[in-house]
Amino acid sequence: MMSAPRLIFVYKADADPFSRLTDAAHKIISPQTYSCDLCLLTHGWLRERSAWRAFIQALPLACEFLHRDQLEARFPHVAVELPVVLRLTDAAPSVCLDAAAIRGCASLEDLMDLLSARCIDAQHQRIEPHA
Repeated sequence: MMSAPRLIFVYKADADPFSRLTDAAHKIISPQTYSCDLCLLTHGWLRERSAWRAFIQALPLACEFLHRDQLEARFPHVAVELPVVLRLTDAAPSVCLDAAAIRGCASLEDLMDLLSARCIDAQHQRIEPHA
């Protein structure tokens, strides 16, 4: 039985409390040098943007959010530049939006439009395990 596809959003940050605190401070003090473009678009200084939350809740696919360390633990064979949006089908992830596409979004609206166009109905190339 095939499982329903889901989107996995992976932030270019770690999940531990110290990393989260450091990331929040970095966004406030020096947002132009903050390295996670996905987080800059989808979150304010301390929390998720309400427009983003509403968009995610309205998507026809289940969504999951991981940090870099969580991705490495769950999918050790996946080697991609972060941040990234993956589409997971039967435990095989494929890239919907790579880091360059996310970096190219000038606004949250751009990101939402790109996600709708590329991740909801599109077929994607599977990621092959690296040697």
